[in-house]
Amino acid sequence: MTTFGFHASHEQLPPRTLLDDVQQAESAGFGAAMCSDHIAPWSERHGESGFAWSWLGAALASTQLSFGVVTAPGQRYHPAVTAQAIATLAQMFPGRFWAALGSGEASNEHITGDPWPRKDVRDARLLECVEVIRALLRGEEVSHAGLVTVDRARVWSLPDESVPLVGAAVSEQTAGVVGSWADGLITINQPLDTLRRVIAAFREGGGGDKPVYVQVHLSWAPDEDTALGIAHDQWRSNVFGSSLAWNLEMPEQFDAAAKHVRPDEVRGPVLVSSDLSWHVDHLRELAALGVDGLYLHHVGKDQKPFIETFAEYVLPKVAA
Repeated sequence: MTTFGFHASHEQLPPRTLLDDVQQAESAGFGAAMCSDHIAPWSERHGESGFAWSWLGAALASTQLSFGVVTAPGQRYHPAVTAQAIATLAQMFPGRFWAALGSGEASNEHITGDPWPRKDVRDARLLECVEVIRALLRGEEVSHAGLVTVDRARVWSLPDESVPLVGAAVSEQTAGVVGSWADGLITINQPLDTLRRVIAAFREGGGGDKPVYVQVHLSWAPDEDTALGIAHDQWRSNVFGSSLAWNLEMPEQFDAAAKHVRPDEVRGPVLVSSDLSWHVDHLRELAALGVDGLYLHHVGKDQKPFIETFAEYVLPKVAA
């Protein structure tokens, strides 16, 4: 059965607001939550970037939901630091936390001043980080010399049970690689045929029957013009392919790239409609792919009407 989760977008909303939102989502009937991990927003219109790891401790302590985070070890975070953060949350909140590991985006990683590697190098670096993190979560002392360097690291406060390390992937190629090491897959909503291929690549690459989660960007409002206006205002800087999106460094660069994006071009990357039955149908189609979790991200700044309306009128019908 598919779990319906709430996505907390740190790039768009202040941490205090997001904490209120995720508590409301739990009360309304959402079954899980996840969040992003950014140091910079995608657009100057977003205007936020709370520290995910601090927020996760508060969110886990103030709800009973399970939580995931999409994070990128290897440049901004040393993998030993990532392992320590994962272990601490998992030790405090057993069985309720997973981390999705990805190769990152220049918009977050450039702050170290280190060069932004090619995609193949980033992917190789991620695999080294995964090996380091897994060893540290087993309680081993780790030294490693490669694309990352680790000197006699050990995580002392460990959880009692293993923590799922999920892989983040958008393309078929990356999903296939993720299948070889990850405990699950997190991807984003794309055309159904594309999603089928991504999921199949993960399963054929070694993922088997491990969990698959999809982050669903959507925009809803009581009227169509408002729903489309929200999507265009907030998410037009996120409609580009990965070759551009993973390599721009500053929010103003995303805004410049999105200057000529027309409102209708946001449809697709964002599921836009004022019609709740339309959203029900599209979420049913996604659930029918056999995914274990759909994490809904209303791309607007005001989450409360979305949470209340979808919890009452959409999620029960999709689940049924």
